[in-house]
Amino acid sequence: MFKVKVCGITNLDDAILACDCGADALGFVFYDKSPRFITPEAAEKIVAQLPPFVSKVGVFVNTPAETVSEICRHSRLAIAQLHGDETTKYCNNLSIDYIKAFRVSDSFRADSVLEYGGPAYLLDAYHRDQYGGTGLTFNWDLALQVKSHGRIILSGGINSDNVEEAVTRVQPDAIDVGSGVESSPGRKDRRKLTVFMQQVAELKGKSNT
Repeated sequence: MFKVKVCGITNLDDAILACDCGADALGFVFYDKSPRFITPEAAEKIVAQLPPFVSKVGVFVNTPAETVSEICRHSRLAIAQLHGDETTKYCNNLSIDYIKAFRVSDSFRADSVLEYGGPAYLLDAYHRDQYGGTGLTFNWDLALQVKSHGRIILSGGINSDNVEEAVTRVQPDAIDVGSGVESSPGRKDRRKLTVFMQQVAELKGKSNT
């Protein structure tokens, strides 16, 4: 049974909507160059008003390890998603759990993920100038190769038009959706998110039969 993370949460209304629709996790982006950036103080206020059994994830890009750990503790986040150029040494210095994200280009080597630990590998589309949130997909055959090395979270351009194919073809352990359910960067679209999560529920139902 795959999980769903709704990423790029910037306000309480979107967070509650995602939870009500059945999201398993919410992502808060602490990268100040992202249009989905949120301050740790704002994230902390949102998290305090959310259900306890929804995972809260902090998304970071090349942030000092001590700062990552401090923000996650103060904002009561369960795990850090590392979306930059973090090394294995950096990851080993973290005092909290992490998920390493990989930007997948056509030349991506599936076995490169083995240098890192964590409960899963997040796979996103490569873009030269952006660390995520591009709305682009990548070659999912490469995701299937990474699956042989561990659990994967599929990200990058997932929306209502391709989520069924993504789940059926790749069978990831989780999917990560952001731009695909937005009206503008950092603002979720109620209709898009509701329809998307309805599709997810149907796909989960099929996997149980």
